[in-house]
Amino acid sequence: MTDFSFITMFTEATLVAQLVLLLLLTLSVISWSLMIYKFFFLNAALHKAKRGILRFTDARDLREAVRVLALDSSSPLYHVAQQGVAEFNRSKDAGNAPEVVADNVRRALDQGVNEAMGTLSSSLSFLATTANTAPFIGLFGTVWGIMYSFHRISQMKTAAISTVAPGISEALVATAVGLFVAIPATVGYNTFLNATSRIQAELVDFAGVFLNRVQREMHAKGSGNDS
Repeated sequence: MTDFSFITMFTEATLVAQLVLLLLLTLSVISWSLMIYKFFFLNAALHKAKRGILRFTDARDLREAVRVLALDSSSPLYHVAQQGVAEFNRSKDAGNAPEVVADNVRRALDQGVNEAMGTLSSSLSFLATTANTAPFIGLFGTVWGIMYSFHRISQMKTAAISTVAPGISEALVATAVGLFVAIPATVGYNTFLNATSRIQAELVDFAGVFLNRVQREMHAKGSGNDS
């Protein structure tokens, strides 16, 4: 009785087919590892962003608000706030007008959001690459299996099923494994892309809240000096 297990087909496959399958399996392991990590990482980041905005809004002043965010330096809001505070202090020390300070802080916050999103989106390109290339790698294995089958036919001068079956099996296995790798990577990429978009919306909202607080406090201090 013929054994059609994956291990048997792998061991009996040609070297090229084995390399194709090993490459696909390696991509699969890395993709699943990234997806598991990103699932927890992005969920935590979204939760911290929402919670951080509430704490920032409830704080009495900007100094206290930033101190509250510093309690969780892993929050994506913390990096954005750092950029805003650093630019706020630099602009104030330079003696810039309130309008100039606000404009500089706005640009610093935008830069902070972009940097935070770069960190959150890291490794998603690997999932996209895997999703796009795995089917073609599997297709290469398919083509190689067919070529191997025709080569055996020409050598043995027979088209018996026992002659062509090994090559056809390699072809089908390579195709199946290619899809097995590509489909989860595609779903993971789209899911995490949506998650990063939600986090980006929270960061943009936070940047607006931060800038409003800066402008409000500068206006209050300016009014106090006038009086």
